[in-house]
Amino acid sequence: MPANGSPLKHLGFLHIAPFSPENPSQGFTDAIDLFRHAETLGFDSGWLRTRHMQYGVTAPGVMLGALSQATERIELGSAVIPLEFENPYRLAEDLGVADLLTGGRLRPGLSVHPPRFDDAVNRTVFGPGWETDDYGYERIMRLIGFLQGEKVRDVGPYEGFGGNFDSETVQPLSPGLVERLSYGSGSLKSARWAGETGLGLLVSNIGSAENGIRDFDAAQAALIRAYRDALPEQRPGRVAQARVVVPTDETSPEQRARYEEYVQRRTPRTRKVLGEKTIIAVDRMGSTGEIVEQLRSDPSFEVADEFIVELPFELEPSDWRHILEQCATKIGPALGWEPRL
Repeated sequence: MPANGSPLKHLGFLHIAPFSPENPSQGFTDAIDLFRHAETLGFDSGWLRTRHMQYGVTAPGVMLGALSQATERIELGSAVIPLEFENPYRLAEDLGVADLLTGGRLRPGLSVHPPRFDDAVNRTVFGPGWETDDYGYERIMRLIGFLQGEKVRDVGPYEGFGGNFDSETVQPLSPGLVERLSYGSGSLKSARWAGETGLGLLVSNIGSAENGIRDFDAAQAALIRAYRDALPEQRPGRVAQARVVVPTDETSPEQRARYEEYVQRRTPRTRKVLGEKTIIAVDRMGSTGEIVEQLRSDPSFEVADEFIVELPFELEPSDWRHILEQCATKIGPALGWEPRL
């Protein structure tokens, strides 16, 4: 972890892969090109943010499969797949296929949450009886069981019909995939659960004001410590922190104005508690030196193991490339990170 000024060992980025409804395929093509570009810059990981009923990547398994064939080295993650929309059995199949296609580079991030739409929409999306389903951690435990090859059924002796292809477990199984699962947490309760379960931890720019801590960075540092305290003995854990980073070095006047407008629109929400306890981090914007200083003074950055650059989805492909290039050539190295080239 980059504690006490030690070098940053792992640098990644997070992308929503946005698209226009008039030409969605172009958005996916742009995303694949961006992941290829990030790999050439030496990034350690690239992550997809799953969206449903929005103009962003909606089928992470399909997109991760495509990225597996477009890249060779970079780790491919999901941050996160919301399991209320998934059948754990089918998701286990998708993740197994995608991981094998990557050669073991997949890092699935998961979350659980009850359906968030109104009742009429929930009936349409989840079907009749959605109110009685369990949308909690049990879904993740079922997924883990399937990925570990827990027996699902008995298979009798082959009787010569249709080929001897039947399996007692979900297929395909990809060795080591379960060890790369992470949970996306924004509360002390879920962070402790992730630690107790032995999952990795994903934290982002959305968190919770708990135990009287309103400052976002301090609250997230406390959350990470709670996760580490809950880990089983001999389990090191892995904490990836994602934050929006908007470097202004080497920008055109128009580009800088666009960046500033983006951050200014988002800043007011960081000055208050939203709802019961939701708090949001300030975007990291400024010169290379300013951003490095902001990160080094953040107690949550100091206790994380890796840093993930969240790309603003309202910007353009040229902006995303600029941000990745600044992070890979200036910000990362200033933090002691070395690109994997």
